[in-house]
Amino acid sequence: MRKFRGRIDGTHLLYWHFIAGLHTPTDLQPPKPTPSVITGGSAYGKMTVNSDLLEYSDDYEDHHDVTVNQMLVPRTHQADATHILNNLLKEYDKTLRPDIGVKPTVIDVGIYVNSIGPVSSIDMEYQIDIIFAQTWVDTRLRYNSSSMRILTLNSNMVGLIWLPDTIFRNSKNADSHWITTPNQLLRIWNNGKILYTLRMTINAECQLQLHNFPMDEHSCPLVFSSYGYPRDEIVYKWRRNSVETSDQKYWRLYQFDFMGLRNTTDILKTTAGDYVVMTVYFDLSRRMGYFTIQTYIPCILTVVLSWVSFWIKSDATPARTALGITTVLTMTTLSTVARNSLPRVSYVTAMDLFVTVCFLFVFAAMIEYAMLNYYSYTKKKKKKKAKLVL
Repeated sequence: MRKFRGRIDGTHLLYWHFIAGLHTPTDLQPPKPTPSVITGGSAYGKMTVNSDLLEYSDDYEDHHDVTVNQMLVPRTHQADATHILNNLLKEYDKTLRPDIGVKPTVIDVGIYVNSIGPVSSIDMEYQIDIIFAQTWVDTRLRYNSSSMRILTLNSNMVGLIWLPDTIFRNSKNADSHWITTPNQLLRIWNNGKILYTLRMTINAECQLQLHNFPMDEHSCPLVFSSYGYPRDEIVYKWRRNSVETSDQKYWRLYQFDFMGLRNTTDILKTTAGDYVVMTVYFDLSRRMGYFTIQTYIPCILTVVLSWVSFWIKSDATPARTALGITTVLTMTTLSTVARNSLPRVSYVTAMDLFVTVCFLFVFAAMIEYAMLNYYSYTKKKKKKKAKLVL
């Protein structure tokens, strides 16, 4: 007896709720439950789903005395599914979009965000892991079947039908997930409605405005559209609750807080035509804890340390000079370290201003002693001349 036990956490439940909301047809009643199809081999088992536990058990020890606890689907259902797919693909041309020359193809899109981060201020990019869902109607894939109103297919069927040529315009690179199988989902309804989802990880460009760094806030976009079809061929539309997110405790926003998101629809006019451009903005606010510990507190303490020279006697030149030079060099080092976490921008940031002011205080303490020393030396020289005259 081999057993597999695994828990379904809140993230997975949210994802399946998201998928259920995407593929629920508006023009059909909820389908009646149909038994699962078992094809090939001798697979006997029992599937039990509780609220938080998924248990699967197989028994291969005795091939002659096995109690079948699962209802086996009649072979007629398997034959029906095979017959439906063969008829659908018999004269199907996957190079042509649905309703070509008649009307635009409407693509309903939805995004489920698994995680965001990390955000790189130096490279001006962020990483996001999403499940991208697209829904459209292809009348060529309609079929008549009272027993199978939905065909749930694997990734092998994806390459046999027409798919939208959606691209992410601000992506630097993107990877699809292929372990243990391609993370793709395809469902076909008997009215020709198609649901296609794909999981991918994208490194997207985000132009950070660092004038208020490290108290800055940003809106990092994720922009996508069709690559070759203008809006008179393909129209993208957001579904209701089209962008959903998982639990943020799985995200890697080490220096940022997630403030919210918003989605927009725009028209991009080019010489090749007008394209529908969809954008999701992720609003982020930077946390100051790291920079407070690494930069602000050391700078403040260095300035206070430079003031210690005011309590040292003016004739203790080596002590006051060493202290002044040490604090100046310390501020120079802190300024260099603070700039290492930023790109080489040409404008002044809030941290640059703070470090510069601290440096001026330290440098002023050094100049103060130099002026004091010069004034004391001049005064003593005048006294010696006065004594010589007398």
